[in-house]
Amino acid sequence: MILEARCVKKEYRRGGRSFLALDGISLSAGEGDFICIVGRSGSGKSTLLNILAGLLTPTSGSVCFEGREYGSLNDRDMSEIRSGPLGYIMQGHGVLPNFTVLQNTLLPHVMAGRSGDVTETAMRLLEQVGIAPLAAQYPSSLSGGELRRVSIARALLSSPRLLIADEPTSDLDEETAEEIMRVFDSIAKKGTALLMVTHDMDFAAYGTRSYRMASGQLFEIKPGGRN
Repeated sequence: MILEARCVKKEYRRGGRSFLALDGISLSAGEGDFICIVGRSGSGKSTLLNILAGLLTPTSGSVCFEGREYGSLNDRDMSEIRSGPLGYIMQGHGVLPNFTVLQNTLLPHVMAGRSGDVTETAMRLLEQVGIAPLAAQYPSSLSGGELRRVSIARALLSSPRLLIADEPTSDLDEETAEEIMRVFDSIAKKGTALLMVTHDMDFAAYGTRSYRMASGQLFEIKPGGRN
């Protein structure tokens, strides 16, 4: 397994009372898995993704990435994982306005201080997500769907084994959202494990496994099949 979470709980305190944002979540993802998690706002979806990406520490339970338990890793180790084998697409696009599409795509390579020219790889990824002709454009001239594709290409630059996406279609029209889902489907079919949360139940059909999240718990919907 690439990712395995066991009995993960996350407790918060509010107004002198404690509550569980996550209540004993267990989940695993292997090569080529496309896992969709649907649920309403406040159900714990983003909290779960932040824990699976190592950005948030669970109150109890464990998360392992490629056999390495997060609790045994320091900040540097986790940063190396997130800049390499684990890609994370947060809500919104996070594209920097003063950089071109290509420069935004290359940003993880530059920020990690890696050597070598990966421009060809970046252009191939932009081609994969359908925006290679926009490589020299700035974000101000792009649509919401195009900006989202930039964030996907950027997350794929380090050839992650697992790609995590938090509400990647939340602010897109229906047609563009479907296009993004087809891009994700193609990525998973090429072997990358993909874990996505969404509020849209219709997108669960894209998953090899799909779950509904409610009150901090996961409930499997059905095995699911690709279109």
